[in-house]
Amino acid sequence: MEKIILGIDPGTNIMGYGVIKVKDNKAQMVTMGIIDLRKFGDSYLKLGHIFERVTGIIDAYLPDEMAIEAPFFGKNVQSMLKLGRAQGTAIAAAIRHGVPIHEYAPLKIKMAITGQGQASKEQVAAMLQRLLKLDPSEMCRFMDATDALGAAYCHYLQMSRPDTGAKQYRGWKDFVSRNKERVR
Repeated sequence: MEKIILGIDPGTNIMGYGVIKVKDNKAQMVTMGIIDLRKFGDSYLKLGHIFERVTGIIDAYLPDEMAIEAPFFGKNVQSMLKLGRAQGTAIAAAIRHGVPIHEYAPLKIKMAITGQGQASKEQVAAMLQRLLKLDPSEMCRFMDATDALGAAYCHYLQMSRPDTGAKQYRGWKDFVSRNKERVR
């Protein structure tokens, strides 16, 4: 069975995308690139362009699922708001096409690909190049594209893991609230 996964790295100036195909439990890159939003002065025009381009990518590659990087929580509230809008617009395009969405924290993506949550963008790109057996000429000069490819590859790794039936927790508070008899 074959599965196409679209990865998105949200951005307000450069948005990355990457598409992988999974066949016989092996992943291969189909394409990666960027959506360049720097020429748009108006933030609402940027959102419209994001919707159009992500819709076009979905129409071209017909992904079965989309993996999107969760926004990194920084100190600048305005930047977070803009990034959240960009992410939401890409999600809306996927919803419009009935594509299931999976969100991954940057730390989870880096950990899945490099084994280290604090890996640099360059380390993630180099590991993806090795894992997907990409020629250096296939690598995009924008790390946003390789970050998006990383989101797609992270999802591939997650869907490849067998379900052990183990409980999933959102953190220590969730664990404690669901296991009161085990915690003093």
